[in-house]
Amino acid sequence: MKKFWMSFGLIVGLALPAAAQDKETDRVENAGKVLKEILNAPDSIPQSVLDKADCIVILPSVLKFAIGFGGSYGRGVMTCRGGKTFHGGWSAPSMMALEGGSAGLQLGGNATDFVLLLMSPRSATSILASKVKIGGDATAAAGPVGRTASAETDVTLRAEILSYSRARGLFAGISLAGSTLRVDNGANKNLYGKEVSGSSIVFAKSVPVPESAVVLIATLQKASPINKSGK
Repeated sequence: MKKFWMSFGLIVGLALPAAAQDKETDRVENAGKVLKEILNAPDSIPQSVLDKADCIVILPSVLKFAIGFGGSYGRGVMTCRGGKTFHGGWSAPSMMALEGGSAGLQLGGNATDFVLLLMSPRSATSILASKVKIGGDATAAAGPVGRTASAETDVTLRAEILSYSRARGLFAGISLAGSTLRVDNGANKNLYGKEVSGSSIVFAKSVPVPESAVVLIATLQKASPINKSGK
């Protein structure tokens, strides 16, 4: 009996990390699928805006709920262009967590895909260093929509984070102001099999791009291979 319980414990001990890794792998794959669909949409993120982004955060199926003040909850990934000036290839993804809410009326139970474009080095380094309140610690705005829309608008020039959303097949620029965004260290450990920080993944390239992120990185590299921000 003792041997049975020892064997059972060993099986459970091996299965739990594998299940956790599978969960994060699914999230990364889903992020790649969502981004590919959004970028292929006819009326999507303007090319000129995407080309000036230093980093991108994809948050599939963010839940917005109406309890008291309302709020949002989601998990996703963040990847940045390489190098000190963000002019290199897109990095392996760091897992991210979105939490918090606003005092406005919320639509209960809606699941929405979000894409956040980080338009300044400060916004990228701040998010990877600690929890950042969108619209507070980093200026944020709903991004302009439409392939031919210009990046040279007051909104895009002032905001450090531009947000986009897709719900029920409709695509729009919607602000997540009031929510907080942070690195999900536990999810990074599950995905990469070791303790590794978000900044180490994104800036130091301490881990290779996992197989689950191949579609995500290939999509970005094809859609926006060059940083045209002029930094």
